[in-house]
Amino acid sequence: MSFAIVCSDLSFAWPDGTAVLDGLDAAFGPGRTGLIGVNGSGKSTLLKLIAGELRPGSGTVSVEGQVGYLPQNLALDGSATVADLLGIAAARAALHAIERGEATEENFAAVGDGWDVEERALAELGRLGLGHLDLDRPVAALSGGETVMTGLAALFLARPDVLLLDEPTNNLDLDARHRLYAAVESWTGVLVVVSHDRELLDRVDAIADLRDGAVRSFGGNLSAYEELLAVEKEAAERMVRVAGTDLRRQKRELEEAHVKLARRKRYANKMYENKREPRAVMKLRKREAQVSAGKHRIMHEERLAGARTRLAEAEDAVREDAAIRIELPATRVPAGRTVVAVTGLRAAEPAPGTLSELIVRGPERIALTGPNGSGKTTFLRALTGERVPDGVSVRIGVDGVRYLPQRLDVLDGDRSVVDNVRAFAPSATPAQIRQGLARFLFRGASADRLAGTLSGGERLRAVLASLLLADPAPRFLLLDEPTNDLDMASAAQLGQALAAYEGALIVVSHDLRFLRTLGLTRRLRMDRRTGLSEGGPV
Repeated sequence: MSFAIVCSDLSFAWPDGTAVLDGLDAAFGPGRTGLIGVNGSGKSTLLKLIAGELRPGSGTVSVEGQVGYLPQNLALDGSATVADLLGIAAARAALHAIERGEATEENFAAVGDGWDVEERALAELGRLGLGHLDLDRPVAALSGGETVMTGLAALFLARPDVLLLDEPTNNLDLDARHRLYAAVESWTGVLVVVSHDRELLDRVDAIADLRDGAVRSFGGNLSAYEELLAVEKEAAERMVRVAGTDLRRQKRELEEAHVKLARRKRYANKMYENKREPRAVMKLRKREAQVSAGKHRIMHEERLAGARTRLAEAEDAVREDAAIRIELPATRVPAGRTVVAVTGLRAAEPAPGTLSELIVRGPERIALTGPNGSGKTTFLRALTGERVPDGVSVRIGVDGVRYLPQRLDVLDGDRSVVDNVRAFAPSATPAQIRQGLARFLFRGASADRLAGTLSGGERLRAVLASLLLADPAPRFLLLDEPTNDLDMASAAQLGQALAAYEGALIVVSHDLRFLRTLGLTRRLRMDRRTGLSEGGPV
């Protein structure tokens, strides 16, 4: 099999010395490969190394052909347009200049073979559900989902030989996700995608599992791989039981051997004291008994050590990922208390059911859904008191309003995780902060890592820790796509943890599996034309 991407003895560490990869060997062949692994295992770092965004500390990366790379968070110029993001701005400007009569050599060189660049760009945007976007529209005016899909459109326009996608379904609504699935299925080149989206991973040809510094490859989709893991886990658990039984038996046999040896020693001493046989014979028998006892003891101790080793190996083979644990009793909001009252809501095209006001009372748990670009993030920011539209009134009735943005830009990348949390809870002691961080899986030295070196999933855990451990305790949480960048196990654990949260909660998410774990009391739907409305049964 020919491989388009080969990583040999690859190592990488952050400037502070935090090792991410150490001596990694991996290869990716033709077709679509899903790269999975727990948060912090190095998936995004590996993609950046392949894309040339990072330089390895040692080892080599070999890639055949041109690489197209979509990072988790696109670095955007505030003045950039959709055409800039698509990478066609220069060719388009030259084309328009030629149409105005500026037939210069520079303009013809800039256009090259791209005389139909605008038509192809608009067709690609339309294929991905972005037909409403104007090429001159500022990127800053796009929603998170629209930005991701425009970045994808740019890659599909360029048609690289190797396509690297890092969490491409982040912030995408259900319709956009299905358009992405179709685009991925139609891709005929080499594709490596980091994702925690089960439906996307069930559309790949192979799975590469990055765990404990090594890549395990499997020919098949995620569901088939999980079936294999379930069989392996069952066998490993069975081996734990067998090894445990063997360990108990070896302990028992060693204890019995000690009893027998002690009995023999007492008998030999008694015979020696009574002098029932010649002295030389008794000394010989005593030495033989001591040698035999020593060999017997060593044999049983070796068997016991072997049983302990087999049990440890069997336990290591059982894959168990660490779980987030959150306890927030101070977040309780009494039933009936007004958490937030929003009045003066308007819509461009009001329809039956359009809300002009929103009242949230007590520990309500609300899902805010709607297509990309409908204004969900804008509405959450208004609830925090930031960017409240003219004519709209927002009254908050509780302390501790906390907002989790899509871009996770609430952390100072040059400060440690501990220091970032301390900024939100200045009165907490270092011991209290570290104890709280341990519940979010930051233990020991990992709590002292700089926030700028964290993976996407680790960064989300650090942001959640900063918000949920803050003083005052959060009684009104606003979460904007909180499962972005979380591995599947962590997303499930986050849902379980938030199910025990006792404050009011409004969450924007397109992850239906996650929403079902929250015990929702209401659904709201946002539409760019008809505004805010009740979104149907929970």
